[in-house]
Amino acid sequence: MKKFLHITSGDCAGDLLKQAGLPGEVFVWHDLLYEGPRNPGWPNENTLLARAGFLEASTDGGLKYAEILKELQSQYRELKTIDEETHIVLWFDACLFDQSMLCHLLTCLHLRGLQKIKLLCIDAFPGIEPYNGLGQLTPQQLASCFENRRAVSDEQFEFAEIVDNAFATQNFESFKALSALVSAPLPWIPAAVKRWLDEQPHPETGFGKLETLVLKAIADGKQSPGEIFRSVAAADTPPQYWGDSTLWAKINGLAERKPALVHIEGPTSRIPQWESPHPLQDFKITLL
Repeated sequence: MKKFLHITSGDCAGDLLKQAGLPGEVFVWHDLLYEGPRNPGWPNENTLLARAGFLEASTDGGLKYAEILKELQSQYRELKTIDEETHIVLWFDACLFDQSMLCHLLTCLHLRGLQKIKLLCIDAFPGIEPYNGLGQLTPQQLASCFENRRAVSDEQFEFAEIVDNAFATQNFESFKALSALVSAPLPWIPAAVKRWLDEQPHPETGFGKLETLVLKAIADGKQSPGEIFRSVAAADTPPQYWGDSTLWAKINGLAERKPALVHIEGPTSRIPQWESPHPLQDFKITLL
């Protein structure tokens, strides 16, 4: 019998895959690989230490340094121990978050010399509009996609290494070249990289795309975190790479600018980016 290992991004997709009745085990990868300190390819220990600090800061301390470091170390140990006979199935979305992770994992798996790797990048599903990702599917819908998996080609492995290098080094010239590709071995990369570029400060306004959408939502009268989230989600273009913690970080950043652009009224001066005793409905955000 074939031994399968399903690798995906995010606990939601991972839980759905576990319920899908597919053969094999599910391995959920946790990291935010489109930004932050790292080296291309397989990380050294210093990289993992730096990333643990970065991810703790990115979650506003919601995830603790020691826990993050333990998880990162565990993930790469898992990659090191995958048997050569294991059939790996990669389940990923077309968004910036997933595509940067996909390219990093393909690079690491290629460095290990593993051959039995197949990919499912699902960028649309009948009846779901707008489609943003695997988390919108039922376990049965995910299972129906299994037969569409395709072997990863040598060209795709080589291309993934180029993309992983660009994200690790935050190389603008590489990003511009990748975003302009008409035909790419991993066809979702140009749009994902363009979204990364869109998130960089605009030369005229100084805001990235998410910040711009947040400011417009508040200007339109949306004042609670929930209202702002729904407004930004409706205005953004799928597939969306961000979740609530990313959006709260953007709002907190706008409040902490010098001069501040928004005011956060609530039990704390920042919107909690992770678990908190303070309900989100207790916060109000207004323009300054």
